Amino acid sequence: MIYRDFQDLKLSALGMGAMRLPVVNGDDGNVDEKAAEEMVDYAMAHGVNYYDTAWGYHNGMSERVMGKALSRYPRESFYLATKFPGYDLSNMDKVEAIFEEQLKKCGVEYFDFYLFHNVCEMNIDSYLDEKYGIFDYLVRQKKAGRIRHLGFSAHGEYNVIKRFLEAYGSEMEFGQLQVNYLDWDFQDARKKVELLKEYRLPVWVMEPLRGGKLASLAEADEKKLQELRPDETIPAWAFRFLQSIPEVTVVLSGMSSLPQLKENIETFGTDKPLNETEMETLLSIADGMVKKIALPCTACHYCVSHCPQELDIPGLLSLYNEHCFTEGGFIAPMALSSYPKEKLPSACVGCGSCAAVCPQRIDIPEAMADFAKRLNL
Repeated sequence: MIYRDFQDLKLSALGMGAMRLPVVNGDDGNVDEKAAEEMVDYAMAHGVNYYDTAWGYHNGMSERVMGKALSRYPRESFYLATKFPGYDLSNMDKVEAIFEEQLKKCGVEYFDFYLFHNVCEMNIDSYLDEKYGIFDYLVRQKKAGRIRHLGFSAHGEYNVIKRFLEAYGSEMEFGQLQVNYLDWDFQDARKKVELLKEYRLPVWVMEPLRGGKLASLAEADEKKLQELRPDETIPAWAFRFLQSIPEVTVVLSGMSSLPQLKENIETFGTDKPLNETEMETLLSIADGMVKKIALPCTACHYCVSHCPQELDIPGLLSLYNEHCFTEGGFIAPMALSSYPKEKLPSACVGCGSCAAVCPQRIDIPEAMADFAKRLNL
């Protein structure tokens, strides 16, 4: 396992993200605890020491499952990270209650890393509003030793992140960004990394495979990469890209199976940054992919918990993207034929609750209306 220096710590370059743990019968809130513990055991045995969870992952079960799995190991043998759920504005006045509950759920007395979750256009004003006392409270917990290192994650645009850092940058120790070769230019990840560099903040990476979309590529694109590195897997290219960015310290991967974990750990057994030709080729492939993308959903499921109709929004958007990409076809209509009427795109009431919490800022109601129209539902 490769390790990166962070202050006086050595962190595994690969961190285990707990947003996409194995589940039972496709139920995001029903984590397969035995399978999750098996993954944690393998990760611990092979040098992974950074584990990332959050209040809302797996409908609130991720923190409990990870806390239980890690409780079997000495507390000093791992670093645990979780976050204040500011992606939901109703949580803003509950920072103390939520923090105390998180400690209980995880079964720990302190968090090694704690983050302001998902700094974005929707919540930046509330995060900066002193009446909620979020920043002051978290800083007090840091001084009390209940938070060892304080940082933030952000899906917002550059100017939003800049506002946050102008207000709180002096107390931040790291920033977690969505960085991958597809988003390097598509979502200004390059510019955001430079911003954190200005504040001398190391970068934690989320969505390195963009929700799995970079785990496989078009046949012609895969051939280009295989000619450059015959023995490199396609997912490994995404990680090698990140190994080429000096500001990156930890790469979080939300692995949902033991084989995925094993493959990623094997990749992070070596440090193989890209050369200039490889970088140019990869970014050229990304540019071609971006032009084909309909909507950049990463299946984070934030939207699902806010949908009054309880629609499977990530699933519907995936079908919508496929339908748009192929300009029709049979796959989407065939899949939707198995959906009950109340779960079709036409069941969307257009309330906008989903769009308000979407890290990718997708206009989900508009997409659902267009999808229904295209399929005459």
